[in-house]
Amino acid sequence: MVDKVAFTDARVLITGSNGSGKELVAYWLHQKSHRNILPLIEVNCAAIPSELIESELFGHVKGSFTGAIRDKAGKFEQAHQGTIFLDEIGDMTLSAQAKVLRVLQESKITRVGGEKEISVDVRVLAATNKDLKKEIAEGRFREDLYHRLA
Repeated sequence: MVDKVAFTDARVLITGSNGSGKELVAYWLHQKSHRNILPLIEVNCAAIPSELIESELFGHVKGSFTGAIRDKAGKFEQAHQGTIFLDEIGDMTLSAQAKVLRVLQESKITRVGGEKEISVDVRVLAATNKDLKKEIAEGRFREDLYHRLA
């Protein structure tokens, strides 16, 4: 199955327990894709504080919050025409999930504090060690995002 999707632009949700090789699968999928000339941009969603995740993923404009001293491109912009790997996506806040869903639907982002829409062409790989169907049932993960990824 991995071989079949590697050469496509299909989004892939990789599930498994800690240490099961989810990151290696994502790396392999990227290396076998036509997007492999650009880097695989990795984001560990569990390691980024919830108040910073949107700035990390979508960037920000100067002055949008304390400490935003210059415009900054986010991970989706950095991955333009390449691949972004959202590791531990099950730990992402519902607010950030909604914004990721918008990127998947429209292929556009808006930087935090900005008004301009920026088009992005990105293959999305995601991974989690959580049972996302259970997370959906308990209101902690968006079902529409799950269906866009799985």
